[in-house]
Amino acid sequence: MSTTEEASAQLIYPPNVLANQSLTNIKFLSACFAGAAAGILGLQNWLGFTLFLASTLLTSFAVYAINCRGKPAKYFAGGLTELVNPGQDTAFTFVLVWTLFYGIVHVYD
Repeated sequence: MSTTEEASAQLIYPPNVLANQSLTNIKFLSACFAGAAAGILGLQNWLGFTLFLASTLLTSFAVYAINCRGKPAKYFAGGLTELVNPGQDTAFTFVLVWTLFYGIVHVYD
């Protein structure tokens, strides 16, 4: 291993890595609940995606204030942008749950 690889490996702090994994779980659950709410409410088109955006921002603010204590760069390589980024998996999860609940609740409308 070269010295640059050793230096970058030493920057990884295990408790912070665990916090990153919990962030992924929190974002996933937030997308599931937002998708269920959008489907149950019967939101269509941009209203549903607006709910997703609001949910993502609210979740990011809660993690920023509670878990990161106002210093996201300490926990994430990208800092605040990594915290607010919803990610492709989260967006797909939202759309999947949104369409599932919309189909279940509004099947005979």
